[in-house]
Amino acid sequence: MSAPQPDWWKASACYQIWPASYKDSDGDGIGDIPGIISTIPYLKDLGIETIWLSPMYDSPQRDMGYDISNYEAVYPPYGTLDDMDRLIKECHGRGMKLILDLVVNHTSDQHAWFSESRKGTANKYADWYVWRDPRVVDGQRRPPNNWSSIFGGSAWEYCRERDQYYLHLFAREQPDLNWENEETRRGIYKSAIEFWLDKGIDGFRVDTANMYSKDISFPDAPVRLPGEEFQPAFQYFTNGPRVHEWLKEQRQQVLDKYGDVLMVGELPDTEAAEVLRYVSAEARELSCVFDFDIVDLGTHKQAGGKKHHTTRHTLPEFKEAIRKVQDLIRGTDAWTTVFLENHDQARSLSRFATDKAEFREQAAKMLAVLMCCLTGTLFLYQGQEIGMYNHPTHWGVEELRDVDSLNAYGDVAARHNGDPLWLKKAMQGLQLVGRDNARLPVQWDSSPNAGFTTGTPWIRVHDDFKHVNAAAQLLDPRSPLNFWKKMIRLRRDHADLMVFGQDFTVWDYFDQDVFTFTKTHPDGGLKILVFLSFSDEVQPLHYPTGLDHAYKELMVSNVDEPGRYLSPWEARVYLIKESVPNGH
Repeated sequence: MSAPQPDWWKASACYQIWPASYKDSDGDGIGDIPGIISTIPYLKDLGIETIWLSPMYDSPQRDMGYDISNYEAVYPPYGTLDDMDRLIKECHGRGMKLILDLVVNHTSDQHAWFSESRKGTANKYADWYVWRDPRVVDGQRRPPNNWSSIFGGSAWEYCRERDQYYLHLFAREQPDLNWENEETRRGIYKSAIEFWLDKGIDGFRVDTANMYSKDISFPDAPVRLPGEEFQPAFQYFTNGPRVHEWLKEQRQQVLDKYGDVLMVGELPDTEAAEVLRYVSAEARELSCVFDFDIVDLGTHKQAGGKKHHTTRHTLPEFKEAIRKVQDLIRGTDAWTTVFLENHDQARSLSRFATDKAEFREQAAKMLAVLMCCLTGTLFLYQGQEIGMYNHPTHWGVEELRDVDSLNAYGDVAARHNGDPLWLKKAMQGLQLVGRDNARLPVQWDSSPNAGFTTGTPWIRVHDDFKHVNAAAQLLDPRSPLNFWKKMIRLRRDHADLMVFGQDFTVWDYFDQDVFTFTKTHPDGGLKILVFLSFSDEVQPLHYPTGLDHAYKELMVSNVDEPGRYLSPWEARVYLIKESVPNGH
Protein backbone atom coordinates (compact mmCIF):
# COMPACT_ATOMS: atom_id res chain seq x y z
CA MET A 1 0.00 0.00 0.00
CA SER A 2 1.38 3.41 -0.93
CA ALA A 3 1.65 6.22 1.59
CA PRO A 4 -1.58 8.22 1.71
CA GLN A 5 -1.69 11.65 0.14
CA PRO A 6 -0.14 13.82 2.84
CA ASP A 7 -1.39 17.07 4.27
CA TRP A 8 0.65 19.99 2.90
CA TRP A 9 2.56 20.42 6.15
CA LYS A 10 3.75 16.84 6.62
CA ALA A 11 6.63 16.97 4.13
CA SER A 12 7.31 20.68 4.57
CA ALA A 13 10.75 21.96 5.57
CA CYS A 14 10.02 24.64 8.19
CA TYR A 15 12.23 27.42 9.54
CA GLN A 16 11.69 29.26 12.80
CA ILE A 17 12.41 32.99 12.89
CA TRP A 18 12.78 34.72 16.25
CA PRO A 19 12.33 38.30 15.10
CA ALA A 20 14.42 40.28 17.62
CA SER A 21 17.63 38.52 16.59
CA TYR A 22 17.07 37.64 12.94
CA LYS A 23 17.68 40.67 10.66
CA ASP A 24 17.49 44.42 11.41
CA SER A 25 16.53 46.69 8.50
CA ASP A 26 16.58 50.10 10.16
CA GLY A 27 19.66 50.15 12.40
CA ASP A 28 17.91 50.27 15.77
CA GLY A 29 19.65 47.06 16.88
CA ILE A 30 16.46 44.97 16.91
CA GLY A 31 15.38 42.59 14.14
CA ASP A 32 12.20 43.43 12.26
CA ILE A 33 9.69 42.27 9.69
CA PRO A 34 11.18 44.20 6.74
CA GLY A 35 14.47 42.49 7.60
CA ILE A 36 12.73 39.12 7.43
CA ILE A 37 11.21 39.96 4.06
CA SER A 38 14.67 40.80 2.68
CA THR A 39 15.88 37.25 3.42
CA ILE A 40 13.00 35.29 1.91
CA PRO A 41 15.04 34.55 -1.27
CA TYR A 42 17.79 33.12 0.98
CA LEU A 43 15.28 30.85 2.74
CA LYS A 44 13.71 29.78 -0.54
CA ASP A 45 17.17 28.87 -1.86
CA LEU A 46 17.84 26.86 1.32
CA GLY A 47 14.75 24.77 0.55
CA ILE A 48 12.43 26.19 3.17
CA GLU A 49 8.71 25.83 2.44
CA THR A 50 7.16 27.09 5.68
CA ILE A 51 8.25 29.95 7.96
CA TRP A 52 7.29 29.89 11.63
CA LEU A 53 7.46 33.46 12.93
CA SER A 54 7.79 33.72 16.71
CA PRO A 55 5.71 36.36 18.52
CA MET A 56 5.75 39.71 16.75
CA TYR A 57 2.63 40.97 18.56
CA ASP A 58 2.57 44.13 20.63
CA SER A 59 4.17 43.40 23.98
CA PRO A 60 6.03 44.95 26.92
CA GLN A 61 8.71 42.32 26.13
CA ARG A 62 9.02 41.04 29.67
CA ASP A 63 9.39 37.56 28.15
CA MET A 64 10.52 38.59 24.67
CA GLY A 65 7.05 38.73 23.15
CA TYR A 66 5.46 35.77 24.91
CA ASP A 67 3.71 38.38 27.06
CA ILE A 68 1.19 39.76 24.56
CA SER A 69 -0.64 43.02 25.24
CA ASN A 70 -2.57 43.08 21.93
CA TYR A 71 -3.04 40.09 19.62
CA GLU A 72 -4.19 42.35 16.79
CA ALA A 73 -1.18 44.70 16.71
CA VAL A 74 2.54 44.40 15.96
CA TYR A 75 5.33 45.34 18.40
CA PRO A 76 6.38 48.72 16.92
CA PRO A 77 10.15 48.03 16.70
CA TYR A 78 9.30 44.97 14.57
CA GLY A 79 7.06 46.87 12.14
CA THR A 80 3.38 47.31 11.36
CA LEU A 81 0.31 45.36 10.29
CA ASP A 82 1.07 46.51 6.74
CA ASP A 83 4.51 44.88 7.05
CA MET A 84 2.82 41.65 8.14
CA ASP A 85 0.47 41.80 5.16
CA ARG A 86 3.50 42.20 2.91
CA LEU A 87 5.29 39.27 4.56
CA ILE A 88 2.26 37.03 4.01
CA LYS A 89 2.09 38.14 0.37
CA GLU A 90 5.84 37.64 -0.19
CA CYS A 91 5.72 34.12 1.28
CA HIS A 92 2.68 33.06 -0.73
CA GLY A 93 4.11 34.61 -3.89
CA ARG A 94 7.05 32.19 -3.65
CA GLY A 95 4.90 29.18 -2.86
CA MET A 96 5.82 29.32 0.83
CA LYS A 97 3.59 29.14 3.89
CA LEU A 98 3.63 31.29 7.04
CA ILE A 99 2.61 30.27 10.54
CA LEU A 100 2.58 32.41 13.69
CA ASP A 101 2.89 31.71 17.39
CA LEU A 102 -0.39 31.21 19.26
CA VAL A 103 0.20 32.27 22.86
CA VAL A 104 -3.12 31.91 24.67
CA ASN A 105 -2.36 30.23 27.98
CA HIS A 106 -1.60 33.72 29.27
CA THR A 107 -1.38 37.35 28.20
CA SER A 108 0.65 40.30 29.38
CA ASP A 109 -0.57 42.02 32.51
CA GLN A 110 -0.82 45.09 30.26
CA HIS A 111 -3.42 43.50 27.98
CA ALA A 112 -6.73 45.40 28.06
CA TRP A 113 -8.51 42.24 29.22
CA PHE A 114 -6.35 41.99 32.34
CA SER A 115 -6.43 45.73 33.01
CA GLU A 116 -10.21 45.39 33.32
CA SER A 117 -10.16 42.06 35.13
CA ARG A 118 -7.98 43.34 37.95
CA LYS A 119 -10.33 46.26 38.71
CA GLY A 120 -12.87 44.14 40.55
CA THR A 121 -15.20 41.14 40.55
CA ALA A 122 -18.23 42.74 38.85
CA ASN A 123 -17.01 43.79 35.39
CA LYS A 124 -17.22 41.89 32.08
CA TYR A 125 -13.64 40.61 32.30
CA ALA A 126 -13.67 39.75 36.02
CA ASP A 127 -13.54 36.01 35.35
CA TRP A 128 -11.26 36.03 32.29
CA TYR A 129 -8.18 35.16 34.38
CA VAL A 130 -7.52 32.67 37.19
CA TRP A 131 -8.22 34.43 40.49
CA ARG A 132 -8.28 32.91 43.99
CA ASP A 133 -8.65 34.25 47.51
CA PRO A 134 -5.61 34.40 49.78
CA ARG A 135 -4.83 31.64 52.21
CA VAL A 136 -4.34 32.94 55.75
CA VAL A 137 -1.54 31.27 57.73
CA ASP A 138 -0.78 32.46 61.28
CA GLY A 139 -2.67 35.63 60.52
CA GLN A 140 -0.58 36.32 57.42
CA ARG A 141 -1.83 36.52 53.84
CA ARG A 142 -0.28 33.76 51.73
CA PRO A 143 -0.71 32.48 48.13
CA PRO A 144 -3.57 30.01 47.53
CA ASN A 145 -1.15 27.09 47.29
CA ASN A 146 2.55 26.20 47.15
CA TRP A 147 2.93 25.98 43.36
CA SER A 148 6.15 27.41 41.99
CA SER A 149 6.26 29.42 38.79
CA ILE A 150 8.22 27.86 35.93
CA PHE A 151 10.39 30.98 36.13
CA GLY A 152 10.89 30.66 39.90
CA GLY A 153 9.11 31.91 43.01
CA SER A 154 5.38 31.60 43.64
CA ALA A 155 2.98 30.98 40.75
CA TRP A 156 0.61 33.50 42.37
CA GLU A 157 0.72 37.30 42.54
CA TYR A 158 -1.34 39.40 44.92
CA CYS A 159 -3.61 42.10 43.47
CA ARG A 160 -4.62 44.76 45.99
CA GLU A 161 -7.61 46.00 43.95
CA ARG A 162 -9.38 42.63 44.21
CA ASP A 163 -7.73 41.41 47.41
CA GLN A 164 -7.04 38.22 45.46
CA TYR A 165 -4.17 36.40 43.84
CA TYR A 166 -3.92 35.66 40.11
CA LEU A 167 -2.16 32.60 38.69
CA HIS A 168 0.92 33.02 36.49
CA LEU A 169 2.68 29.81 35.50
CA PHE A 170 5.45 31.93 33.99
CA ALA A 171 6.54 35.49 34.90
CA ARG A 172 4.29 37.51 37.22
CA GLU A 173 3.65 39.84 34.25
CA GLN A 174 2.05 36.87 32.40
CA PRO A 175 -1.32 36.15 34.07
CA ASP A 176 -2.99 32.89 33.03
CA LEU A 177 -6.24 33.13 31.09
CA ASN A 178 -9.26 31.31 32.50
CA TRP A 179 -10.16 28.77 29.82
CA GLU A 180 -12.99 27.46 32.02
CA ASN A 181 -14.92 30.62 31.06
CA GLU A 182 -16.64 30.20 27.67
CA GLU A 183 -16.57 33.96 27.04
CA THR A 184 -12.80 33.95 27.52
CA ARG A 185 -12.40 31.18 24.96
CA ARG A 186 -14.57 33.01 22.43
CA GLY A 187 -12.54 36.17 22.95
CA ILE A 188 -9.33 34.22 22.38
CA TYR A 189 -10.65 32.58 19.21
CA LYS A 190 -11.73 35.89 17.70
CA SER A 191 -8.74 38.06 18.58
CA ALA A 192 -5.80 35.64 18.54
CA ILE A 193 -6.85 33.12 15.87
CA GLU A 194 -9.50 34.37 13.45
CA PHE A 195 -7.93 37.82 13.10
CA TRP A 196 -4.77 36.30 11.61
CA LEU A 197 -6.38 33.48 9.63
CA ASP A 198 -8.53 36.15 7.99
CA LYS A 199 -5.29 37.83 6.91
CA GLY A 200 -4.20 34.62 5.19
CA ILE A 201 -1.68 32.91 7.44
CA ASP A 202 -1.49 29.12 7.20
CA GLY A 203 -1.45 28.01 10.81
CA PHE A 204 0.09 28.34 14.25
CA ARG A 205 2.74 26.95 16.50
CA VAL A 206 0.76 26.58 19.73
CA ASP A 207 2.65 27.74 22.83
CA THR A 208 2.23 25.58 25.97
CA ALA A 209 -0.66 23.76 24.28
CA ASN A 210 -1.17 21.36 27.19
CA MET A 211 -1.39 23.92 30.00
CA TYR A 212 -4.80 25.54 29.43
CA SER A 213 -6.69 23.17 31.74
CA LYS A 214 -5.67 23.19 35.41
CA ASP A 215 -6.80 21.22 38.43
CA ILE A 216 -9.20 23.93 39.64
CA SER A 217 -9.16 22.59 43.21
CA PHE A 218 -5.56 23.90 43.25
CA PRO A 219 -4.14 21.40 45.76
CA ASP A 220 -0.69 21.87 47.27
CA ALA A 221 2.04 20.13 45.30
CA PRO A 222 4.01 17.39 47.09
CA VAL A 223 7.37 18.46 48.48
CA ARG A 224 10.07 17.45 46.03
CA LEU A 225 12.51 20.17 46.99
CA PRO A 226 12.91 20.04 50.80
CA GLY A 227 13.37 23.44 52.36
CA GLU A 228 11.76 25.23 49.42
CA GLU A 229 8.62 27.28 50.03
CA PHE A 230 7.27 26.71 46.50
CA GLN A 231 7.24 23.36 44.72
CA PRO A 232 7.11 22.14 41.08
CA ALA A 233 3.47 21.38 40.24
CA PHE A 234 3.48 20.26 36.61
CA GLN A 235 1.08 17.39 37.33
CA TYR A 236 -1.64 19.90 38.23
CA PHE A 237 -1.45 22.13 35.15
CA THR A 238 -0.30 19.94 32.25
CA ASN A 239 -2.67 17.74 30.25
CA GLY A 240 -5.55 18.80 32.47
CA PRO A 241 -9.09 17.38 32.50
CA ARG A 242 -10.65 19.64 29.84
CA VAL A 243 -7.76 20.40 27.47
CA HIS A 244 -8.86 17.87 24.82
CA GLU A 245 -12.43 19.14 24.94
CA TRP A 246 -11.25 22.69 24.27
CA LEU A 247 -8.86 21.77 21.46
CA LYS A 248 -11.66 19.88 19.72
CA GLU A 249 -13.94 22.89 20.20
CA GLN A 250 -11.30 25.14 18.70
CA ARG A 251 -10.94 22.90 15.64
CA GLN A 252 -14.69 22.52 15.09
CA GLN A 253 -15.85 26.06 15.81
CA VAL A 254 -12.92 28.04 14.39
CA LEU A 255 -10.24 26.25 12.39
CA ASP A 256 -12.48 24.13 10.15
CA LYS A 257 -13.79 27.31 8.51
CA TYR A 258 -10.31 27.95 7.10
CA GLY A 259 -9.39 24.57 5.60
CA ASP A 260 -6.22 22.63 6.39
CA VAL A 261 -4.74 24.83 9.13
CA LEU A 262 -1.45 23.61 10.60
CA MET A 263 -1.52 23.50 14.41
CA VAL A 264 1.81 22.31 15.80
CA GLY A 265 1.69 22.18 19.58
CA GLU A 266 4.35 22.63 22.21
CA LEU A 267 3.84 19.66 24.52
CA PRO A 268 6.31 19.38 27.41
CA ASP A 269 6.17 16.76 30.17
CA THR A 270 3.87 14.38 28.30
CA GLU A 271 4.04 10.60 27.98
CA ALA A 272 3.72 8.97 24.55
CA ALA A 273 0.19 7.62 25.12
CA GLU A 274 -1.00 11.08 26.09
CA VAL A 275 0.76 12.69 23.11
CA LEU A 276 -1.25 10.41 20.83
CA ARG A 277 -4.49 11.82 22.22
CA TYR A 278 -3.46 15.25 20.87
CA VAL A 279 -2.13 14.23 17.45
CA SER A 280 -4.37 11.37 16.37
CA ALA A 281 -5.89 12.39 13.03
CA GLU A 282 -9.24 11.04 14.20
CA ALA A 283 -9.14 13.21 17.34
CA ARG A 284 -8.76 16.37 15.23
CA GLU A 285 -7.01 18.45 17.87
CA LEU A 286 -3.41 19.27 16.89
CA SER A 287 -1.69 18.45 13.58
CA CYS A 288 1.53 17.42 15.29
CA VAL A 289 3.53 18.41 18.37
CA PHE A 290 7.02 19.16 19.58
CA ASP A 291 7.87 16.40 22.04
CA PHE A 292 10.39 17.76 24.53
CA ASP A 293 12.11 14.56 25.68
CA ILE A 294 15.07 15.30 23.39
CA VAL A 295 15.66 18.93 24.35
CA ASP A 296 14.99 18.20 28.05
CA LEU A 297 17.88 15.72 28.21
CA GLY A 298 20.16 16.53 31.14
CA THR A 299 18.02 19.40 32.42
CA HIS A 300 16.53 17.48 35.36
CA LYS A 301 12.99 18.79 35.38
CA GLN A 302 12.49 17.08 38.72
CA ALA A 303 14.97 19.59 40.19
CA GLY A 304 12.54 22.39 39.44
CA GLY A 305 14.36 23.38 36.26
CA LYS A 306 17.35 24.70 38.19
CA LYS A 307 19.98 25.41 35.54
CA HIS A 308 22.99 24.75 37.80
CA HIS A 309 21.92 21.10 38.12
CA THR A 310 22.21 20.57 34.35
CA THR A 311 24.34 17.60 33.27
CA ARG A 312 25.53 16.03 30.03
CA HIS A 313 23.27 13.28 28.74
CA THR A 314 24.47 9.99 27.26
CA LEU A 315 24.07 8.94 23.63
CA PRO A 316 21.77 6.01 24.60
CA GLU A 317 19.47 8.53 26.32
CA PHE A 318 19.48 10.62 23.13
CA LYS A 319 18.59 7.56 21.05
CA GLU A 320 15.73 6.66 23.38
CA ALA A 321 14.27 10.18 23.19
CA ILE A 322 14.33 10.01 19.38
CA ARG A 323 12.85 6.50 19.39
CA LYS A 324 9.88 7.75 21.45
CA VAL A 325 9.10 10.48 18.91
CA GLN A 326 9.61 8.23 15.87
CA ASP A 327 7.40 5.50 17.33
CA LEU A 328 4.42 7.85 17.62
CA ILE A 329 3.48 6.93 14.04
CA ARG A 330 3.97 3.17 14.47
CA GLY A 331 0.55 1.60 13.88
CA THR A 332 -1.28 4.90 14.51
CA ASP A 333 -2.90 7.73 12.55
CA ALA A 334 -0.63 10.29 14.22
CA TRP A 335 2.11 12.54 12.85
CA THR A 336 5.29 13.85 14.43
CA THR A 337 8.00 16.50 14.13
CA VAL A 338 11.78 16.60 13.82
CA PHE A 339 13.64 19.35 15.69
CA LEU A 340 16.70 19.90 17.88
CA GLU A 341 16.58 23.66 18.41
CA ASN A 342 14.20 26.51 19.09
CA HIS A 343 14.16 29.88 20.84
CA ASP A 344 13.97 28.21 24.27
CA GLN A 345 16.89 25.83 23.75
CA ALA A 346 20.65 26.01 23.53
CA ARG A 347 22.33 25.28 20.22
CA SER A 348 22.18 21.64 19.14
CA LEU A 349 25.80 21.62 18.02
CA SER A 350 26.95 22.42 21.56
CA ARG A 351 24.39 20.24 23.35
CA PHE A 352 24.16 17.11 21.22
CA ALA A 353 27.39 17.06 19.20
CA THR A 354 30.56 19.17 19.56
CA ASP A 355 31.53 22.78 19.03
CA LYS A 356 35.27 22.08 19.06
CA ALA A 357 36.75 24.06 16.17
CA GLU A 358 38.40 21.02 14.51
CA PHE A 359 35.15 19.00 14.36
CA ARG A 360 32.44 21.66 14.34
CA GLU A 361 31.54 21.74 10.64
CA GLN A 362 31.67 17.96 10.34
CA ALA A 363 29.39 17.61 13.37
CA ALA A 364 26.94 20.21 12.01
CA LYS A 365 26.63 18.17 8.80
CA MET A 366 26.18 14.97 10.81
CA LEU A 367 23.24 16.50 12.68
CA ALA A 368 21.78 17.62 9.33
CA VAL A 369 21.88 14.00 8.15
CA LEU A 370 20.24 12.82 11.36
CA MET A 371 17.40 15.32 11.14
CA CYS A 372 16.72 14.85 7.44
CA CYS A 373 16.56 11.07 7.84
CA LEU A 374 13.95 11.13 10.61
CA THR A 375 10.23 10.80 9.89
CA GLY A 376 8.07 13.86 10.54
CA THR A 377 7.77 17.54 9.69
CA LEU A 378 11.24 19.12 9.72
CA PHE A 379 11.89 22.29 11.75
CA LEU A 380 15.12 24.28 11.63
CA TYR A 381 15.86 27.23 13.87
CA GLN A 382 17.50 30.39 12.55
CA GLY A 383 21.28 30.04 12.30
CA GLN A 384 21.17 26.26 12.70
CA GLU A 385 21.85 25.88 8.99
CA ILE A 386 25.26 27.61 9.35
CA GLY A 387 26.24 25.76 12.52
CA MET A 388 25.82 28.53 15.08
CA TYR A 389 26.84 27.33 18.53
CA ASN A 390 26.59 28.38 22.18
CA HIS A 391 28.10 31.60 23.47
CA PRO A 392 31.69 31.37 24.79
CA THR A 393 32.30 30.12 28.31
CA HIS A 394 34.13 33.31 29.29
CA TRP A 395 31.03 35.52 28.88
CA GLY A 396 29.62 36.87 32.14
CA VAL A 397 26.08 37.30 33.36
CA GLU A 398 26.10 40.91 32.12
CA GLU A 399 25.76 39.59 28.56
CA LEU A 400 22.53 37.70 29.32
CA ARG A 401 19.07 39.12 28.62
CA ASP A 402 16.66 36.23 29.20
CA VAL A 403 14.37 36.66 32.21
CA ASP A 404 14.51 32.92 32.99
CA SER A 405 18.31 32.85 32.96
CA LEU A 406 18.64 36.02 35.00
CA ASN A 407 16.14 34.71 37.54
CA ALA A 408 18.07 31.44 37.78
CA TYR A 409 21.38 33.24 38.29
CA GLY A 410 19.84 35.62 40.83
CA ASP A 411 18.36 32.69 42.72
CA VAL A 412 21.78 31.06 43.08
CA ALA A 413 23.36 34.38 44.10
CA ALA A 414 20.72 34.94 46.79
CA ARG A 415 20.83 31.40 48.18
CA HIS A 416 24.60 31.27 48.42
CA ASN A 417 25.36 34.89 49.34
CA GLY A 418 27.12 35.62 46.08
CA ASP A 419 29.67 32.83 46.58
CA PRO A 420 31.92 32.99 43.47
CA LEU A 421 32.15 29.22 43.06
CA TRP A 422 28.35 28.90 43.11
CA LEU A 423 28.05 31.74 40.59
CA LYS A 424 30.58 29.98 38.36
CA LYS A 425 28.46 26.83 38.57
CA ALA A 426 25.35 28.82 37.65
CA MET A 427 27.04 30.32 34.58
CA GLN A 428 28.24 26.89 33.48
CA GLY A 429 24.65 25.65 33.46
CA LEU A 430 23.42 28.73 31.58
CA GLN A 431 26.21 28.44 29.02
CA LEU A 432 25.12 24.86 28.32
CA VAL A 433 21.30 25.21 28.24
CA GLY A 434 20.40 28.89 28.71
CA ARG A 435 17.93 30.45 26.26
CA ASP A 436 20.21 33.35 25.34
CA ASN A 437 22.33 30.90 23.33
CA ALA A 438 19.57 30.72 20.71
CA ARG A 439 18.85 34.43 20.88
CA LEU A 440 22.20 35.80 19.77
CA PRO A 441 21.92 37.64 16.43
CA VAL A 442 22.03 35.59 13.25
CA GLN A 443 25.48 35.78 11.69
CA TRP A 444 24.89 36.98 8.13
CA ASP A 445 28.40 38.10 7.15
CA SER A 446 31.78 39.22 8.53
CA SER A 447 30.94 42.93 8.71
CA PRO A 448 30.52 44.62 12.12
CA ASN A 449 27.75 43.00 14.19
CA ALA A 450 27.73 40.06 11.75
CA GLY A 451 25.57 41.99 9.27
CA PHE A 452 22.64 41.73 11.69
CA THR A 453 22.41 45.50 12.27
CA THR A 454 24.20 48.74 11.43
CA GLY A 455 23.38 49.95 14.95
CA THR A 456 24.07 48.61 18.42
CA PRO A 457 22.59 45.10 18.78
CA TRP A 458 20.21 44.56 21.68
CA ILE A 459 22.26 41.50 22.72
CA ARG A 460 25.91 40.74 22.10
CA VAL A 461 26.89 39.12 18.81
CA HIS A 462 28.79 35.82 19.08
CA ASP A 463 32.58 36.33 19.09
CA ASP A 464 33.07 33.85 16.24
CA PHE A 465 30.90 35.54 13.58
CA LYS A 466 33.84 36.16 11.22
CA HIS A 467 34.35 32.40 10.92
CA VAL A 468 30.72 31.30 11.08
CA ASN A 469 28.43 33.34 8.82
CA ALA A 470 26.01 32.82 5.94
CA ALA A 471 27.84 34.92 3.33
CA ALA A 472 31.07 32.94 3.65
CA GLN A 473 29.25 29.62 3.64
CA LEU A 474 27.24 30.46 0.53
CA LEU A 475 30.58 30.74 -1.32
CA ASP A 476 31.98 27.50 0.12
CA PRO A 477 30.53 24.38 -1.55
CA ARG A 478 31.69 22.27 1.45
CA SER A 479 30.03 24.45 4.09
CA PRO A 480 27.31 23.33 6.52
CA LEU A 481 24.89 25.72 4.77
CA ASN A 482 25.39 24.13 1.35
CA PHE A 483 25.28 20.67 2.92
CA TRP A 484 21.89 21.54 4.48
CA LYS A 485 20.63 22.57 1.02
CA LYS A 486 21.75 19.21 -0.31
CA MET A 487 20.09 17.30 2.53
CA ILE A 488 16.77 19.16 2.27
CA ARG A 489 16.74 18.44 -1.48
CA LEU A 490 17.55 14.77 -0.87
CA ARG A 491 14.80 14.57 1.76
CA ARG A 492 12.29 15.98 -0.71
CA ASP A 493 13.45 13.70 -3.56
CA HIS A 494 13.18 10.60 -1.36
CA ALA A 495 10.22 11.68 0.73
CA ASP A 496 8.65 8.23 0.92
CA LEU A 497 11.73 6.93 2.75
CA MET A 498 13.05 10.00 4.53
CA VAL A 499 9.86 11.89 5.46
CA PHE A 500 7.33 9.03 5.61
CA GLY A 501 9.58 6.04 6.34
CA GLN A 502 8.33 3.57 8.92
CA ASP A 503 9.59 0.95 11.37
CA PHE A 504 12.36 3.12 12.85
CA THR A 505 14.81 0.71 14.49
CA VAL A 506 17.92 1.48 16.55
CA TRP A 507 20.57 -1.23 16.16
CA ASP A 508 23.23 -0.13 18.65
CA TYR A 509 21.12 1.18 21.49
CA PHE A 510 23.82 1.00 24.17
CA ASP A 511 26.74 2.21 22.05
CA GLN A 512 28.06 5.44 23.57
CA ASP A 513 29.73 6.67 20.37
CA VAL A 514 27.71 5.62 17.30
CA PHE A 515 24.02 5.85 16.39
CA THR A 516 22.84 3.30 13.80
CA PHE A 517 19.25 3.06 12.61
CA THR A 518 17.10 1.84 9.74
CA LYS A 519 13.76 2.89 8.29
CA THR A 520 11.56 1.18 5.71
CA HIS A 521 9.56 2.51 2.75
CA PRO A 522 5.79 2.51 3.45
CA ASP A 523 5.43 -0.07 0.65
CA GLY A 524 8.11 -2.28 2.23
CA GLY A 525 11.25 -3.47 0.45
CA LEU A 526 13.49 -0.41 0.29
CA LYS A 527 15.28 0.68 3.44
CA ILE A 528 17.69 3.36 4.50
CA LEU A 529 20.58 2.49 6.79
CA VAL A 530 22.05 5.43 8.69
CA PHE A 531 25.41 5.52 10.51
CA LEU A 532 26.20 8.55 12.70
CA SER A 533 29.39 9.06 14.69
CA PHE A 534 29.12 11.07 17.91
CA SER A 535 32.81 10.76 18.70
CA ASP A 536 36.18 12.51 18.28
CA GLU A 537 37.69 9.08 17.61
CA VAL A 538 37.50 6.60 14.72
CA GLN A 539 34.66 4.13 15.33
CA PRO A 540 33.68 0.69 13.94
CA LEU A 541 30.44 0.15 12.02
CA HIS A 542 27.66 -1.90 13.62
CA TYR A 543 25.80 -3.52 10.71
CA PRO A 544 22.22 -4.55 11.50
CA THR A 545 21.47 -8.25 11.47
CA GLY A 546 21.03 -9.47 7.91
CA LEU A 547 22.24 -6.26 6.28
CA ASP A 548 26.01 -6.76 6.48
CA HIS A 549 25.97 -8.49 3.06
CA ALA A 550 22.99 -6.68 1.57
CA TYR A 551 23.30 -4.72 -1.64
CA LYS A 552 23.65 -1.11 -0.60
CA GLU A 553 24.06 2.15 -2.42
CA LEU A 554 25.61 5.18 -0.71
CA MET A 555 23.04 8.00 -0.82
CA VAL A 556 24.94 10.67 1.08
CA SER A 557 27.90 11.18 3.37
CA ASN A 558 29.58 14.16 5.02
CA VAL A 559 33.06 12.88 4.10
CA ASP A 560 34.66 12.55 0.67
CA GLU A 561 35.55 8.86 0.82
CA PRO A 562 33.78 6.73 3.42
CA GLY A 563 36.02 3.87 4.51
CA ARG A 564 35.94 0.73 6.59
CA TYR A 565 35.42 2.73 9.78
CA LEU A 566 33.59 5.90 10.73
CA SER A 567 35.82 8.94 11.01
CA PRO A 568 35.08 11.45 13.80
CA TRP A 569 31.54 12.88 13.48
CA GLU A 570 31.00 11.11 10.16
CA ALA A 571 27.52 10.43 8.78
CA ARG A 572 26.56 8.13 5.96
CA VAL A 573 23.25 6.93 4.57
CA TYR A 574 22.83 3.79 2.49
CA LEU A 575 19.89 2.76 0.35
CA ILE A 576 19.29 -0.97 0.89
CA LYS A 577 17.68 -2.50 -2.18
CA GLU A 578 17.77 -6.20 -1.50
CA SER A 579 19.29 -8.74 0.88
CA VAL A 580 21.65 -11.50 -0.17
CA PRO A 581 21.46 -14.67 2.00
CA ASN A 582 24.61 -15.53 3.98
CA GLY A 583 26.92 -17.89 2.13
CA HIS A 584 25.82 -16.76 -1.37
